[in-house]
Order: sequence, then C-alpha cells, then structure tokens
Amino acid sequence: MGHVVRATWTATGESVDAVRSALAELGPLSREEPGCRHWIAHQDPATPLVFELFEVYDDADAYRAHQESAHFQRHAVPTIPLLASRKRLFSETLDL
Repeated sequence: MGHVVRATWTATGESVDAVRSALAELGPLSREEPGCRHWIAHQDPATPLVFELFEVYDDADAYRAHQESAHFQRHAVPTIPLLASRKRLFSETLDL
C-alpha cells in the first residue's frame, strides 16, 4: 500500500507568488525521491490563492524522509509560515 497525502495550501494575496515559486521548485525535486510515487500540485483558476497537493509515497517513512529532505527544508519550511492556512489529510492506497 502507498501512503497518500492530500494537502491544501491557502496563500494570502501577498504570498501567492512566493507559494507558487516554492511549489515549482519543490515538485521536481520531490518526484526524484526514491520513496515518492507521485507528487502533483494543482490550482483552480477560480480560487487562485488555493493550492492543492496530491502526493503518494511508498510508506509513512518515505513521507517523513520527504519532510526531512534538503529541498523540503529549503523550499517548503520557509513558505509554510506565509500561508493563510495549511491542511493535510492522510490515507493509504487500496491494492485492489
């Protein structure tokens, strides 16, 4: 089974460009992680301050490694305080 993370990052009007830039840097580096199966960020043009992230890792340990990675520390950690809100939901894939 895979470890699934669904995150919603809501920017402020002042931080939206910084959030978009951070995600643009974070995405390609995250997808190269050995335990990352899928990492995608998306945004509804009707709600441009809201960024949705969908991530799948081999397991919870791979997700923890992602959070401890140099690129997460460099791009995500300084961006999170700029957000109006951040929500995360965790689940597991079903191997059907």
